[in-house]
Amino acid sequence: MAEMTALTFMDHLVELRKRLIVIVVAVVIGMGLAWNLSSAMLSFIERPLTGQTYLTEIKKLAYLQVKDRAPVLYNHFKLAQEIDTPVKKHLLNYSAPLEPFFIQCKISMLAGFILVLPIVFHQVWQFIAPGLTRKERRMVVPFVTAASLTFCIGALFFLVVIWPVIINFSLSYEAEGLQSWFNISAYINFCLRLILIFGLIFELPILTLILSRFGLVSYQILAPKRKYALLASSIVAAFHADLITMFVIMIPMYLMYEISIWTALIFGKKMDLSPESIAA
Repeated sequence: MAEMTALTFMDHLVELRKRLIVIVVAVVIGMGLAWNLSSAMLSFIERPLTGQTYLTEIKKLAYLQVKDRAPVLYNHFKLAQEIDTPVKKHLLNYSAPLEPFFIQCKISMLAGFILVLPIVFHQVWQFIAPGLTRKERRMVVPFVTAASLTFCIGALFFLVVIWPVIINFSLSYEAEGLQSWFNISAYINFCLRLILIFGLIFELPILTLILSRFGLVSYQILAPKRKYALLASSIVAAFHADLITMFVIMIPMYLMYEISIWTALIFGKKMDLSPESIAA
């Protein structure tokens, strides 16, 4: 029996190695396809440094509303100067040879990974498929499609909504004698890490949907553990130094847990909670 168990375990390792090789090859190919797009992606990531974000437009609209509704406050706080202040453009800097090249490699690798997400999730599904029933294996297309879309939605949500908030908050500390001097590696590495985090955060409802369909989790299991989810979200967010980044990670993470709870309730496998089944 011990030999059979070891053989089965080795078979799993061989299968895992095979799937990982396919994923790595796919990411390398995706990296090559995304290489020419890396400059455009870098420009998009740098956009908050130009000051031309949705936050700037919202601030201008809010100040104009104050001007129309409360001109006394508008004049008292000199909001006209805020509107007319020219936008200051900040530039990234590098201090090591080939540093921009390696940054281009990192951006291309992440973009390539996102391009081949269907292949990545298909390989994940193929790895766990032997433990599923024939009916459960038919969920491969919905799983791959939903998992790829939710990861992309999480990444876009971060880049479009959250990233300008973080950079705007950071630039708000500029004052006389205190100027920003962003290093390209620190700036891009920080952004790429958060893209991955938000992509994975948005995968939580999909993972819960699958587990709940298999009867491994349920609304009754997840709902009472909200406080632990909030604590776990806080711990994960605490690894980031500044307070604003902690909150923009913790809040979406906990919201995804709440969505997962209701996903399990609506789409999960109905569990028999009768006294007879519990006693059995």
